[in-house]
Amino acid sequence: MKYWLMKTEPDVFGWNDLETNPNQTASWDGVRNYQARNSMRDDFKLGDRVFVYHSSCETPGIAGLAEVVKEAYPDPTALDPKSEYYDPKSEKLGASRWVMVNVKSIAKAKSFLPLNQIRSHKKLQNMLLLRPGQRLSIQAVTDDEAAEILKLLGL
Repeated sequence: MKYWLMKTEPDVFGWNDLETNPNQTASWDGVRNYQARNSMRDDFKLGDRVFVYHSSCETPGIAGLAEVVKEAYPDPTALDPKSEYYDPKSEKLGASRWVMVNVKSIAKAKSFLPLNQIRSHKKLQNMLLLRPGQRLSIQAVTDDEAAEILKLLGL
């Protein structure tokens, strides 16, 4: 089992949206970065854990823990001209060149873990999230980092 951090904008789709979805499960669609896509396609496995990270908001941070319940499959939003994630190149190919996974809520953080608190912990200093210029929406998290985050989340 691996750990991942997946960024989401809470006003678009946040932790509360995941929890209120049927079976507390949702597809993670709209990823339009090749490296992030390749991680989902090649590295995400059933049972992997996902830290749901709220970004582009007043207080960014980790809101909860989810699990990959369906491995990568074609993202149909790439083929929908009405979608904000529409990709004309996919339409020309006749198939989506983008993928998505399904995740299920495991537990909401007992204590939301804000970015400034993540920065202050020595055991988390090497997280990809904290590296300058790191903007990927999907990032690997080491086992040691995951253990520390789980403690800080109260999980």
